[in-house]
Order: sequence, then structure tokens, then C-alpha cells
Amino acid sequence: MADEAVAGDVTVRGFAGGVFSQNTYLLSCAGTGAGILVDPGAATAEALAAARAAGITIEQIVLTHAHIDHVEGLSLAKKETGAPVFLHPADAQLYQNAPTQAEWFGLRMDPLPPVDGELAHGGTVTFGDCTMAVRFAPGHAPGHVILVGDGVAVVGDVIFAGSIGRTDLPGGDLPTLMESIRQQVLTLPDETTLHTGHGGDTTVGRERRSNPFLTGVYGGGGFA
Repeated sequence: MADEAVAGDVTVRGFAGGVFSQNTYLLSCAGTGAGILVDPGAATAEALAAARAAGITIEQIVLTHAHIDHVEGLSLAKKETGAPVFLHPADAQLYQNAPTQAEWFGLRMDPLPPVDGELAHGGTVTFGDCTMAVRFAPGHAPGHVILVGDGVAVVGDVIFAGSIGRTDLPGGDLPTLMESIRQQVLTLPDETTLHTGHGGDTTVGRERRSNPFLTGVYGGGGFA
């Protein structure tokens, strides 16, 4: 069952699945039938089925970053939609080494299809009449980005409800992640809904007030 939220003209449907309980997102633009698939993980087949049922044409496949759980359904998505794949170039090495990443967790993955285009800070992702801004937010992964729209942000593994992304994988760095959260997440309005890579949705205000990594309880620097 998908979780669904509407922010302006953008409808966000989230699909959780797999051993990592990762969230795959289908974003669609009202009145146009255009959409994007963000972070196709283990629930990709469910997201693709939902797109077909709703008459949504997936125009792009957008990756917040290239950790294994966020790309394990990518080959299926590419095969079914033919949509171009977009990734920040700083995550190119992680992307190319996806089969090795899979081995770390006792899994197997074939090489991923080539990336078709690059994401950059200050750029945009457009589908139909809708646009999401790209913000560079490294720390969890070297090339992590978040997508920001009107009252909504898809934040991958930068921040979660009550937590933050891990930084113990290759390319991770805690001070960099905390700076990304301060500059790219906490500068958004408090009412902005955060669609995270794992777990449920939250808001900027809720995390500013109560996330222990941001209030200083766990040494996060006290951003409240």
C-alpha cells in the first residue's frame, strides 16, 4: 500500500520495501500525467504498477544518491520506462560499484545501466508543469542531493524522523552531513514535509524542535 501526499500540484506516492525498508517515490504533476521516479529500490515494481494504474508517464529516474538500497530496482525501472537516469557526478563511483556494494550485504546485483544526465546544485527537475529544485547535500554520500518543491522535499538519507543518515559507509562524513542539514534542510520553512529514504514522513519544524541529533542531545550541534 502506497503512502500518498499532495503538495501544490505535486502528488508524492511512497512505496516501502526490501530488507532495508527503503522508500521509493513516485512524483506526479497534476493535470499533465507526467511523473518522475525517485530512488527506485526494492518496491520499484509496486511503484511502476501504480504509475500504470494512474496513467502517469515516468519521464525521468532521479537518484538522491547511489547506495545499493536506493538503486536496486533501477534496472527494472529503466527497462520498463526507458526514462533517462539522473545522478550527481560525485556519486558516480558508488553507482559504478553497485555490485560491490551489494556484496557487502550478502546480495547480488548486475552492473547498472549508464547514467544519462547529471544533477547539480541550483538545477531543477521538471515533469509536466511541475519543478523540483536540486540542492546538494553531501555527508551521507558524496553526491547526495535533495529535491525541493512547494511545501515538500524528498530528502533521501540526509535526515529522518528523529534521526540522521549514517556516515560510516565509504564517502560518509558527519561534519559534512550536519552542515548539509543546516544549510539545505533547516533553511526550508518549518511546515515543509520531508519525505525520507526510510521510515515515515516528517516536517522541518518537527525535526528542528525534537530531533536529538539537531538539538544537541547526541552531539549534533544544537540547530534548534
